[in-house]
Amino acid sequence: MTRVLITGITGQDGGYLAEQLLDEGAEVHGLVHTQDGTARALADAHPRLHLHGGDLADAEGLRALVAGVEPDELYNLGGISSVAYSWEQPVLTAQLSGVAVAVLLQAAWELQERSGRLVRCVQASSSEIFGQADRSPQDEDTPLRPVSPYGAAKAYGHSIAAAYRGKGLHAATCILFNHESPRRPVTFVTRKITAAAARIAVDGRGTVELGNLDARRDWGWAPDYVDAMVRAARHTEAADFVIATGQTHTVAEFAEAALRRAGVGDDWADHVEVNPAFLRPLDAEVMVGDPSRARRELGWTPTVDFDEVVGRMVDHDLELLREGE
Repeated sequence: MTRVLITGITGQDGGYLAEQLLDEGAEVHGLVHTQDGTARALADAHPRLHLHGGDLADAEGLRALVAGVEPDELYNLGGISSVAYSWEQPVLTAQLSGVAVAVLLQAAWELQERSGRLVRCVQASSSEIFGQADRSPQDEDTPLRPVSPYGAAKAYGHSIAAAYRGKGLHAATCILFNHESPRRPVTFVTRKITAAAARIAVDGRGTVELGNLDARRDWGWAPDYVDAMVRAARHTEAADFVIATGQTHTVAEFAEAALRRAGVGDDWADHVEVNPAFLRPLDAEVMVGDPSRARRELGWTPTVDFDEVVGRMVDHDLELLREGE
């Protein structure tokens, strides 16, 4: 039986990853910062799931966790998840999304050396490592040019994974472009949009305030991206893999798709307002990935298109409102 350790297990990707691996029959362990409602719900839904309290800032605790669990596969999904928050807490972001990666990989390498068996690691990288990219679409050879504390911390984690790969650790990275689902917190712009669209449809009025409507992003379906991580972990050779759809849509197009799915007609634009407070400093205008290597080497392709990703999120938010009535 494959034994797996997941950090960030209570997040969007962590939950989908745990479910996929449990369905396969794996023994799954997850690091949780606090035993909050999300963690308890996850444990209640999956009795075979083992949760471990801990903190990504606690280096000794992380080393002890890896040594105690002795995973065959380690997926590091934990850390700061918000670019905006990273500007408020740049040092914390560096610790949780950067330094913690080195701690985990060193612990995995020591386990591999001690046990004599392969420890397969996956670092969840981000398209934010490219920042103001010098090419479009971005691929695995695109230079790292982060423009936020979040991107900089992720760039360090991405680079240290490559360093450990050179040392003999099976350390793959998945450079994840934007990927969404109904499990996205409403603090993310995509879920903010779909939740607002549902409310506007139910109330018959209201607006959603957004920042740069012209920013273009490559949006995919989160469970697809989780599947790519599993494929990367089990690939014959560890490598960097861009996980993306290769297609872009603007924030305005996302809002339009959401409002139309919710039942708002051709006047959807009347329900969208630009708020300068939501504009990011140095925000890249276009982020789009080239998933050719993932398709070629992992046999991975996205299964859910843009309109359906948005639609599933809107449908979920409409259902939540109906249940609350």
